Amino acid sequence: MRLRNVPGAEDYLTGHPLVIKNPDRYRGSWKDTFEHSENPIHIEIGMGKGQFLLTQAKNNPDINYIGIERYSSVLVRALERYDNNEEYSSLSNVRFLCVDAKKLPEIFAVGEVDKIYLNFSDPWPKARHAKRRLTSREYFECYDKILAFDGVVEFKTDNRELFEFSLEQIDLAGWVLLAKTYDLYNDPSMSRGNVMTEYEEKFAGQGHPIHKLIAMRQ
Repeated sequence: MRLRNVPGAEDYLTGHPLVIKNPDRYRGSWKDTFEHSENPIHIEIGMGKGQFLLTQAKNNPDINYIGIERYSSVLVRALERYDNNEEYSSLSNVRFLCVDAKKLPEIFAVGEVDKIYLNFSDPWPKARHAKRRLTSREYFECYDKILAFDGVVEFKTDNRELFEFSLEQIDLAGWVLLAKTYDLYNDPSMSRGNVMTEYEEKFAGQGHPIHKLIAMRQ
């Protein structure tokens, strides 16, 4: 995936107090990085420009959120959204990481994360890149190493092929599918409390059905 370089992005991330540097040093003690350490931790992998994560943090002050984005040029846009909007800039229950999701087991201890959100992840359409998809069996093995006993993964996409692939991978990984829908906005149960991402607003506005699943380990 080719991304436009954002001049000064690295310096912006380095100087921002909510971007955690050398995150592996907090493995097993992430709750202590938040003002309210008793709150559960939810993470979004591939958080994009941060609309979903920041809205969730605003709506749920009793939950601590960590946004994870691999690309500094993307993460900087989420930080700008946080810094430049009064509705977000006072939030104390959000942190950010600029890391590759493959490193999650090195960053979080067993059972340290209560929920994982995957929203409109890169589909990596070529078959040889299947292992790079965030809903591949390989990634579910990573999630298994950090999720709480009753933790869940929630995934949304407009890509039907990626959704079908994800359902297959859940089964191959030995996980349990708790719920699924191929048309989120026409499913009252699954759409209750739904928070849109930037991509979701775009695709839904174009009439694309949004697919969602919820899965947990056996």
